[in-house]
Amino acid sequence: MSLFKARDWWSTVLGEKEEFDQGCLCLADVDNSGDGQDKIIVGSFMGYLRIFNPHSVKTGDGPQAEDLLLEVHLRDPVLQVEVGKFVSGTEMLHLAVLHSRKLCVYSVSGTLGNVEHGNQYQIKLMYEHHLQRTACNMTYGPFGGVKGRDLICIQSMDGMLMVFEQESYAFGRFLPGSLLPGPLAYSPRTDSFITVSSCRQVESYKYQVLAFATDADKKQETEQQKLGSGKRLVVDWTLNIGEQALDICIIPLNQTASSVFVLGERNFFCLKDNGQIRFMKKLGCGPSCFLPYCSVSEGTINTLIGNHNHMLHIYQDVTLKWATQLPHVPVAVRVGCLHDLKGVIVTLSDDGHLQCSYLGTDPSLFQAPKVESRELNYDELDVELKELQKIIKDVKSQGVWPMTDREEDLKVSAVVSSSLDSVSQATNVEVGADSVPSITVKISLQNRVVLQKVKLSVYVQPPLVSTCDQFTFDFTAPDMTSIVAFSVYLKRSYLPSELEGNAVVSYSRPTDRNPDGIPRVIQCKFRLPLKLICLPGQPSKTASHKLTIDTNKPPVGLPSLFPDFANQSDDDQVNVMGFRLLGGSRVTLLASRTSQRYRIQSEQFEDLWLITNELILRLQEYFEKQGIKDFACSFSGCIPLQEYFELIDHHFELRINGEKLEELLSERAVQFRAIQRRLLTRFREKTPAPLQHLDTLLDGTYKQVIALADAVEENQDKLLQSSAGLRSATHLLILLVRLWQKLSTDQTAILEAAFLPLQEDTQELGWEETVDAAVAHLLKTCLSKSSREQALNLGSQLSTPKDTSRLKKHITLLCDRLAKGGRLCLSTDAAAPQAMVMPGGCAPIPESDIEERSLEESADLFTNHKHLIAETPVPEVTALQGVLE
Repeated sequence: MSLFKARDWWSTVLGEKEEFDQGCLCLADVDNSGDGQDKIIVGSFMGYLRIFNPHSVKTGDGPQAEDLLLEVHLRDPVLQVEVGKFVSGTEMLHLAVLHSRKLCVYSVSGTLGNVEHGNQYQIKLMYEHHLQRTACNMTYGPFGGVKGRDLICIQSMDGMLMVFEQESYAFGRFLPGSLLPGPLAYSPRTDSFITVSSCRQVESYKYQVLAFATDADKKQETEQQKLGSGKRLVVDWTLNIGEQALDICIIPLNQTASSVFVLGERNFFCLKDNGQIRFMKKLGCGPSCFLPYCSVSEGTINTLIGNHNHMLHIYQDVTLKWATQLPHVPVAVRVGCLHDLKGVIVTLSDDGHLQCSYLGTDPSLFQAPKVESRELNYDELDVELKELQKIIKDVKSQGVWPMTDREEDLKVSAVVSSSLDSVSQATNVEVGADSVPSITVKISLQNRVVLQKVKLSVYVQPPLVSTCDQFTFDFTAPDMTSIVAFSVYLKRSYLPSELEGNAVVSYSRPTDRNPDGIPRVIQCKFRLPLKLICLPGQPSKTASHKLTIDTNKPPVGLPSLFPDFANQSDDDQVNVMGFRLLGGSRVTLLASRTSQRYRIQSEQFEDLWLITNELILRLQEYFEKQGIKDFACSFSGCIPLQEYFELIDHHFELRINGEKLEELLSERAVQFRAIQRRLLTRFREKTPAPLQHLDTLLDGTYKQVIALADAVEENQDKLLQSSAGLRSATHLLILLVRLWQKLSTDQTAILEAAFLPLQEDTQELGWEETVDAAVAHLLKTCLSKSSREQALNLGSQLSTPKDTSRLKKHITLLCDRLAKGGRLCLSTDAAAPQAMVMPGGCAPIPESDIEERSLEESADLFTNHKHLIAETPVPEVTALQGVLE
């Protein structure tokens, strides 16, 4: 980069921990020496004013003491410094210093020294103006076409322009619609002030319009500043640039035209006098400052643009001519003549690095030494290449490091307490009158090597929550053990879809080649007890939903299966057990005395899932302890699709209601903002007009917005509860299909991936359309009737369906094809031959009305048996009714 670095001519660092901005730098012959040499004037936010007359220094030498002509502490922060003809009766140059609440004009003079200390410089206060408003920036020029003097215009933080005719205050005007002040510049040719408003548009105001417009604020201004009423302030022209502006500069092209340059956050613009765009340039990185100046080529303008990448770009119109690197990020840049050296670039950073530099290059004198030639031994290179290829092959087969090392890096184990907490840790629960228990889970982490950024995240199914779900660890030494504990409890009044929790640990293992470490993830699952969400209850004789599970082993007494729910006083009822869920509903479990069947019944279909799953798990654990390995469960009843479809319809209805409520809330919010704008316009008028019941309409709209927001929150809560119920019912449906068709673990995983794709619904994607696409894919691939169906492609975009009829038909058809011998697999090639030998044939996905009717007939096999178990009792199960009577 030495070829394109800015050549340092002179540089220094100003003060300690001082701050500077774009208005703090100015170049001019401030002492009126008449030799045409510029001085560097710098002001800081700490209140220091410095004037430099730099001299060229040798490489390695620092700035000399005589380079600093003057340094004075003005106490108040210096916002901007400018040099112009600011004193009446003379055309000498004077220095204007803008503070936050004061404008001061000084004369700078030098006295020839008679001793070796050299010349002495001093400043003298000519006059000052105390401001009624906090200043932001200022500009100057011959306002109104005056000759031989400059007027000053100050913009306040609240958007007021204050014009000073040298020693006296002229007038003040508020810019219409001003919210935040922007950069300000004066165009002498058009006698206009140009600024960029907070609406991101360039605005131009004629000086004559400002002078004769209505006075700014008569209630707060002094008597001297009241000039009476006039015309309303009207903008001359505007141009929307679509971004905030950092600076504005006016450059005269000739006597008949000038250009307005605006530096934005991503572009810089060149405008004509009437606001039309001459050209614009998109910048590659964020700019920090700029300076346009006339080029030696007629009709073109050069622009210096500094950016936050320590670069200074020089453009001729829109063409990049040069790029040079700076040692700092410039916030202000100027070009001047220092000691007969024209075109010196002066830059200032926000922390006080002041540098004078020029553009140029230094030739590189380095020459690479000649490399001694040596003969290559190709046999040795072949042997080395084979060894390296073998190492690469081993690394690819083992991963980044061997699998054994990967497993031994960190061991994670979870232990769930065998009993509930003596003092429940549940807080802010919404479960009703029941006391909500909690249980403690301990996670143990043991590392073999040094690990970095170890973080543990705990996830449980909502509405279960944990008292703490994020932990961090420092394993700075090998063989360290850390144990954390947290409690889990039920927060809401509905059941979770699973009692399984997951502890995920992410960490980085540093290696010799990668000290920052290679990220890895390890997880550990734990199962929560059933007693966390339900209590022992009285069995129920009747229920709307019933399931019967068959086994191949003799029935087991329920107290031995559920000792934590057994009632010691009811020893005679060993085959009946009741569960009262914390949400309020009841589930009854019955075991047959003569047959190998178990019945689960409840008033809510989704509540059957957790008890049914717990029963099968405990039966498997019971027979494993007995040494019996051939235990199996089955389901011979009808798949309860009708109950499942009712839950789908309820969930989909809540989704549609939520979209309608959010749309209505958006409309009411737009209406509320429109009424606010109308009222604000009425209140701003000088002559108040009748409100015409706008205040009543505003109050009514506000109440509607609040009511709709409450309705949206209530619908979201219901949707979360419905999603949990639908997820539980989906788990139950997959379990029954697995027991019904004796599906393998891989086939069950395919069903779970199709029916349980999301943790929760989002605005972009919902459960219904996702499951419909997945089931349709299965029907057109592994469960297809012919190869023609496998060639059909699904739509690439998912959207909210109009209703759930298509989804329900696809689920019905899926069960139908499984019943006729279909096999779930991921390979369509393996599924195609089997699809040809399916017993009885399978109907394709309906493409016409005739096929729709045939599908509805097959759907009756699954959906018209809501209470089949209760209506056609099995002899062995019928005997169970006597237990309850």
